[in-house]
Amino acid sequence: MTKKILFLLHLPPPVHGSSMVGQFIKESDLINRNFETNYIDLGTSKTIDEIGKNPLGKILRYLSIVFQTFKQLLVNKPDLIYLAMTAKGFGFYKDAVIVFLVKCFRVPLVLHFHNKGVHTRQEKRFDNFLYQKVFKNTKVILLSKHLYFDIKTYVDENDVYYCPNGIPPINKDSVTKRLKNETPKLLFLSNLIASKGFIVLLKALQILNKKGVDFTCNFVGGEGDVTKEIFTEKLKELQLINNVFYLGKKYNSDKTAIFNSSDIFVLPTFYHNECFPLVLLEASQFGLPMVTTFEGAIPEIVKDGVNGFLVEQQNVVDLANKLEILINDVPLRNRLGIAAKEKYEESYTLKIFEKNMFNILNSI
Repeated sequence: MTKKILFLLHLPPPVHGSSMVGQFIKESDLINRNFETNYIDLGTSKTIDEIGKNPLGKILRYLSIVFQTFKQLLVNKPDLIYLAMTAKGFGFYKDAVIVFLVKCFRVPLVLHFHNKGVHTRQEKRFDNFLYQKVFKNTKVILLSKHLYFDIKTYVDENDVYYCPNGIPPINKDSVTKRLKNETPKLLFLSNLIASKGFIVLLKALQILNKKGVDFTCNFVGGEGDVTKEIFTEKLKELQLINNVFYLGKKYNSDKTAIFNSSDIFVLPTFYHNECFPLVLLEASQFGLPMVTTFEGAIPEIVKDGVNGFLVEQQNVVDLANKLEILINDVPLRNRLGIAAKEKYEESYTLKIFEKNMFNILNSI
């Protein structure tokens, strides 16, 4: 008999790491062909701008999610529930209600974490009580062994599966036609959120500029806690107006063109929820050497000195030094870029992700 699986996950819009992975699962031929699947979108915000707003609309959407889940449990009687779980805060409390609903029906449950933060809340009595109940007799999927520390108080590692993210292939022609730049081009791709490290990067670029190092740097992404106007003022203040450019959001072929015309990818993140940034997989796919930080599972993606450099968080001098090495050493840049692409092809393609996810779901 074909196993019935009910997936409760995030789907775009809005577009973020968890919703993209949710979409990959929903569109997976391997998973949908081998299981009887149903999907419920956990999202209560339909745009990035809506996050934190329209509470009444979100309450109604959440109640609809709970009702749909109850109906599936009662009518369709799934053999397994997959839940893309939020690790902490209000999102965790909402998901915990669904977990307890599932447990009432005694259906096997697997929780897939795309974020972290359990360990930061376990000292709080109420949260600790909920975590104990949520994780009891529950399987967990993590993106990397680097993230097990977050739940080890509650979950034996024998009950944990590891499934790194994967991303779809790109047109190989667009990569082989990549241009070589006389002046090295750096790329930062993320929203303008301070904890993603873009201000740290600007300060590192100021150091390089004062030393006479030749470079340009493109910033791609939407406005976050900093607007385009503030960003531009910052460029003037740091005297980077001729080297650094803010290009806004880029999608599809425009995004491909930006990756393809870049030489070095930079993500000096210290974002507390950072786990397994898909953008690093994209940079690897294009054969870009990366400079990033020891955060979440990033050390699994980037091996220091092999396919990029890892720097201390918010250490402007360390970041500037590593960027200067890559800017000035073309053979090293090429070697690290080739290693990045090889690691993507060996570990982080969408096919590998689908196969890993299928094997996990099939074994529970």
